[in-house]
Amino acid sequence: MKKYLAEMVGTAVLVLIGCGVAVSLNCTSDCSAAYNAASVIGTAMAFGLAVVAMAYTIGGISGCHINPAITLGCYCSGRIGGKDALMYVIFQCIGAFIGSAILFALTNGVDGLSGTGANDLQSGVGVVSACVAEFVFTMIFVLVVLGTTDAKKGAGNFAGLAIGLSLILIHLVCIRYTGTSVNPARSLAPAIFQGGTALQNLWIFIVCPLLGGACAAGVWKAISCDCDKCEK
Repeated sequence: MKKYLAEMVGTAVLVLIGCGVAVSLNCTSDCSAAYNAASVIGTAMAFGLAVVAMAYTIGGISGCHINPAITLGCYCSGRIGGKDALMYVIFQCIGAFIGSAILFALTNGVDGLSGTGANDLQSGVGVVSACVAEFVFTMIFVLVVLGTTDAKKGAGNFAGLAIGLSLILIHLVCIRYTGTSVNPARSLAPAIFQGGTALQNLWIFIVCPLLGGACAAGVWKAISCDCDKCEK
């Protein structure tokens, strides 16, 4: 049970801090409107550093997935069983709702602050482009996670840092298109609280990251295989 609670706490912190900074820096409704570089960079760093902090806080308890796409990637890689994977996703979503509820309570009625950091299509971005962005960047992110945490080929104690830095880079690229999800739990709760088009397009930020996470497992299996047949 401790690992499930750890996933809940970690996801709550990620959503509260990441989305909280997005709201505070006005990088929520449409970052592309004036493309405020400071808000984009600040939001990207917030999500990445939150992951780093949680990785070194709960990594030894649950592995610090705090993302259903990562959990699916680990399940497809055989690193986690079906029961644990399901429970991880459930508690990640609970944690996301806790983080969003806190953020909603803090910002509700405050002048100049609106929304809960929900993902949505940015100006001029169509559904196909958004789907491609979320699929590709989630695949890259989960691939980094699988590679750096691999028992034989991984980065050891530096894994959390590598994962957090990669998330910063992914946000810097992807915010212009979708606000960057790469995490279904991170998108689900803020969209529920915010409503509107965030809810209409929510399926993109659930389906595409999950597909990207599953694909990353296949890519990692292909490039990390040590058998003679794979070498050929």
